[in-house]
Amino acid sequence: MTTHRVGYIVGSLAKASINRKLAKALVRLAPAGFELSEIPIRDLPLYSYDYDANFPEVARAFKTAIEESDAVLFVTPEYNRGIPGGLKNAIDWASRPPGKNSFRRKPTAVIGTSPGKIGTAISQRELHSVLSALNSPQLHAPEAYIQFVPGLIDDEGGVSDDKTKEFLGKFMQAFHEFLVEAG
Repeated sequence: MTTHRVGYIVGSLAKASINRKLAKALVRLAPAGFELSEIPIRDLPLYSYDYDANFPEVARAFKTAIEESDAVLFVTPEYNRGIPGGLKNAIDWASRPPGKNSFRRKPTAVIGTSPGKIGTAISQRELHSVLSALNSPQLHAPEAYIQFVPGLIDDEGGVSDDKTKEFLGKFMQAFHEFLVEAG
């Protein structure tokens, strides 16, 4: 069986993020053949093209982690009906300098959770648009907008609701199938 190295990016910088809990649940529910590891974004400085000639080490390490992954899973909140600033900053680092886009032809999937009824639907649409501009093949179905309620996912990634747990497992299986088909 082929093992797929999947880097995941949590779009929230908060240590107690509900999306970090979701990421832990996805790691636990991943099918055989997935090796998941977080690609952290917390320490990236604000991007400026002034860095294009000489990226700081943290940004080089970030780009390398993406490039060494077979795919990237985004687990993101929604801030003010859009992509969190820290996540957009990280994507900007990864796509630069010109001609060195780390997301080019890198398979991706997007999921997120929020206390709101529509989950992270709007930020996910925005993120899909950005990833399209970066020529990143994307898993588009199933869409996964998870409404977070207290106790849904514990700090270790345990999911208390059986239907949610089953859905998250199916999402990860669909991502696995997408990677197998992408070759």
